[in-house]
Amino acid sequence: MLPRLRALTVTTALCATSLLTAPHAVAEVEPGGWQSVSPGHSEQERGCGRIDGLTFRLTCSTASGDQRAERRYATYTGGTRQFEGHFRITGLSGSRISLKQTFHESGSGPYFMLAVERGGRLYAVHGGTTLSHAGTVGTTVRVNTVHQVGAEHRTYINGSLKHTYASPGGSFYDKFGAYRTNSGSGPATVEWSNIRFWRK
Repeated sequence: MLPRLRALTVTTALCATSLLTAPHAVAEVEPGGWQSVSPGHSEQERGCGRIDGLTFRLTCSTASGDQRAERRYATYTGGTRQFEGHFRITGLSGSRISLKQTFHESGSGPYFMLAVERGGRLYAVHGGTTLSHAGTVGTTVRVNTVHQVGAEHRTYINGSLKHTYASPGGSFYDKFGAYRTNSGSGPATVEWSNIRFWRK
């Protein structure tokens, strides 16, 4: 019985050590002081946009009109908010498709838009800044946006800060999916996963 008891004791000790050394489950950037939140959302299908769970499709090559398949989350008005999500483009015959928006509801509308060109270039629609070339078909990309309302909006790609933008005050909300920009067209298919929100 003694060898069995010793083995049980060692196993228990190893399990306890594993629990103590396991990495923190929360993967937000700029760690410290965040509170996890679960805002409500609605879905927007317009034109040739189609939504199936967390898969967003533009099924046409139309280069005009409102072509979108997006989730729109609840409005926020202050503090600091963080969004995290992973996307994988599984098909992109078109180009210049918006993937993630921070929308200025009480202001001029689209405030920050992260879009992709055919070939994988990820860029800010307003200003045209290149953030990354990671958006190739089949590649999973992690996106975080940190928004200090009335101060600054920051965008991270795969954990690295890639874009900062001055922020006005007012009310905003997050959107993601697949949306034809003014100079873009489909078809496009984007799969999103691991969607999380925090505030402080």
